[in-house]
Amino acid sequence: MTDSPVEAAPALPGTTYLVVDGENIDATLGMSVLNRRPNPDERPRWEKVRDFAEAEWGQPVKALFFLNATSGHIPMPFVQALLALQYRPVPLSGDPGQKVVDIAIQRTLEALEDRPGDVLLASHDGDFLPQVTALLGGGRRVGLLGFREFVNLKFAELADQGLQMFDLEEDVRCFTSVLPRVRIIPIDEFDPVRFL
Repeated sequence: MTDSPVEAAPALPGTTYLVVDGENIDATLGMSVLNRRPNPDERPRWEKVRDFAEAEWGQPVKALFFLNATSGHIPMPFVQALLALQYRPVPLSGDPGQKVVDIAIQRTLEALEDRPGDVLLASHDGDFLPQVTALLGGGRRVGLLGFREFVNLKFAELADQGLQMFDLEEDVRCFTSVLPRVRIIPIDEFDPVRFL
């Protein structure tokens, strides 16, 4: 079998797989944080997410960004931007009503069980709990990126098994302005200037 230019080279040990559920992050930002469709300047700076993943665990990142392209349309400007930021866009299609992004991420997380490397999943979706649970243990680091207050509560129960949780705004710092979130703030992190 000959190598095709679209086949990805396997990652070596010492790799962090950054798996981004872009649809989920965008929907949570819009419906739960802003209560409206986010403006382009209110969306995450995806280069900062990738940089965070690399710096947090001190190793190269293989970044996959999953997109629903069931409509037959690929948002080429966004895809080109992702490519420039060293993400691998994964546009998917399927039958109407089929959760193609969820299915693809579940399959990807299952495939990572047999590969060396650490995993960071950017999503709030509890549909990935079985796959994330299966990745825990065995010496790999597994993390979840999202807005803490909107992450499926069952993920918090996995902290005892080693799941690390990172807040997109507070830990990753991938937004250019302060989001209008209502969340519990540990007193040691309280900055009154942010409210003035």
